[in-house]
Amino acid sequence: MSEAPAVAEASFAPRTDFARLTAQTEAIRTEIGKIIVGQTELLELLLTAILADGHVLLEGVPGVAKTLMAKLLARTLEVPFSRIQFTPDLMPSDVLGTSVFRQNKADFEFRRGPIFASVVLIDEINRAPAKTQSALFEVMEERTVTQDGTTYPMTEPFLVLATQNPIEQEGTYRLPEAQLDRFLFKLHVGYPTLAEEVQILSGHHAGLGSTHLEAVQPILSAADLAALRQQVGQQRVEANILEYIAKLVGQTRAHKSLYLGASPRASLALLNGAKALAALRGRDFVTPEDVQFLAPSVLRHRIMLTPEREMEGGTPDEVVKQIMQAIEVPR
Repeated sequence: MSEAPAVAEASFAPRTDFARLTAQTEAIRTEIGKIIVGQTELLELLLTAILADGHVLLEGVPGVAKTLMAKLLARTLEVPFSRIQFTPDLMPSDVLGTSVFRQNKADFEFRRGPIFASVVLIDEINRAPAKTQSALFEVMEERTVTQDGTTYPMTEPFLVLATQNPIEQEGTYRLPEAQLDRFLFKLHVGYPTLAEEVQILSGHHAGLGSTHLEAVQPILSAADLAALRQQVGQQRVEANILEYIAKLVGQTRAHKSLYLGASPRASLALLNGAKALAALRGRDFVTPEDVQFLAPSVLRHRIMLTPEREMEGGTPDEVVKQIMQAIEVPR
């Protein structure tokens, strides 16, 4: 009888060893924590996106450290990094690259643009018009750039971290739905709490106000990240969890408050994100709580409210919450 608890405990023990994953992600949290105050949930979601191989859109008012967070996260990865400042006059060739005629060889040479990096920070993505946004469609989804009939593959990993001010801000463009759908998560970056803002002010007053990015050391190489993503891909997902995800996403297509529902790409995003989040939390299986935690981040930019609901002051997050409350949670 004394051995029964040990047998039961062993049966629930993770079959995958996440010690390395946990150590490396905790090291990333520590490095970013040298400069960023708070934002623990935001950082967890960003790490989830990296492990799930997905792009992230960060939205928030100016001054809440969206760009700084993206730059710090990029510094913890030992991979090529580039930054593109989107402006109304930016052309697709400024992002992807352009063909240049070489007189000595009488041919054209493709000169790669800043998009050819492993981590690409697109600052204020909604300040460029639709023509420039469309330049990102292929590279974000297919991880290739086609120029003059030749296709150039991106080097793995390839991650786009984009920032934007809220749509209501002056001088911005609404992102096309096809562009939004290519982001795994849309994350809201809010104001700090009172205690966090006091800590920011105290640090600045003590002479720690300047952001020394060099203080943040790289933690993960491209090979390290590939190995962690392989672990994430082996996560266990029960059939009832798959059905739960399908019901959540499917309900967005039938909800009375929504004009546009989410596509199967949202279901895949929710699945891949939940697998990564479970690994980040030390489990080799996905729970309904993982799905519920990620649902707003996955769905808020993929659904569109009806004009009536929008006029009433409704938000996508409220509708997602209603959908989750209406669907039975598997146990």
